[in-house]
Amino acid sequence: MSIEISGVSKRFGDFVALDDVTVSLPTGRLTALLGPSGGGKSTLLRIIAGLESADSGSVHIEGKDATRLPPRRRDVGFVFQHYAVFRHLTVARNIAFGLEIRRRRHLPGSAASRAQKARITARVDELLRLVHLEDFAHRLPGQLSGGQRQRMALARALAVEPSVLLLDEPFGALDAKVRRELRKWLRSLHDEVPVTTVFVTHDQEEALEVADEIVVINQGRIEQIGTPDRLYDDPANDFVMGFLGDVTTLDGAPLRPHDIDVALRPTTAAAVEGTVSRLARLGFHVRATVLTDDGEQVTVEMTRAHADALGLLEGATVFLTAALAVRRPMAQIA
Repeated sequence: MSIEISGVSKRFGDFVALDDVTVSLPTGRLTALLGPSGGGKSTLLRIIAGLESADSGSVHIEGKDATRLPPRRRDVGFVFQHYAVFRHLTVARNIAFGLEIRRRRHLPGSAASRAQKARITARVDELLRLVHLEDFAHRLPGQLSGGQRQRMALARALAVEPSVLLLDEPFGALDAKVRRELRKWLRSLHDEVPVTTVFVTHDQEEALEVADEIVVINQGRIEQIGTPDRLYDDPANDFVMGFLGDVTTLDGAPLRPHDIDVALRPTTAAAVEGTVSRLARLGFHVRATVLTDDGEQVTVEMTRAHADALGLLEGATVFLTAALAVRRPMAQIA
């Protein structure tokens, strides 16, 4: 179920939330809308869902013009950061809620109603297994952890078998450990149930780990679209490079800190000499700040094993070389 957004703009008073946004979201892919707070990513998601109306432009879902359709006719499932649950209903009944609404179209006690009830029970059981909550079916939401409640919210959105699943910072209210667990689970879930999925996040690591494709949005405009590898290795501009990872400079060229080789003697004529002014041990990684003879402050990252092999200490003289075959000035990145 592809989504085509064409020339979409949206203002809130004097604030431009989206400025002539055009983007195509492929069928069956897991796409991240990534950007800083206030960049426009949640507004775009809500326009796709029909929860906001665009000032101009169009939204097509599977080739059908959905620009003016109400949310209930767009065949989308929506999960918010702060999941709305019915606290007095069990996990199973929360998941079944949307299906029960549909069942009420049939006369109570009729054969059609009984058959629909059996289908709902089977569907809920299937989803409970899918989100690993089969042992919690009869618990109330207040008896679940934050991660479990969010999995329940995802199951409820999937229950009605939407063509598109929209997630607005689904793990934003959870702690870092649970976030890491759930994003791995979301990736596995999508591989098993490949519904076209769009999720909003400001977490670069989350987008890089989970998404098939990333749409970087800043100040209401699309900065770049591509796979995680493409955006990380070939950023379109300064903003994308800086937003998707740490950046340092060596001899005036912007580089990733881990793309700089450190040695105790010059390995090439291009090696830059400097002094280690600070070392920070960050578990598996070591981050070194090097002050070059030209007064440039360079950040370098390496494995702890490499730092130990060098016997790296603060005050040591080192020689830095760009590990990349070509140093790419930002203005020349296509």
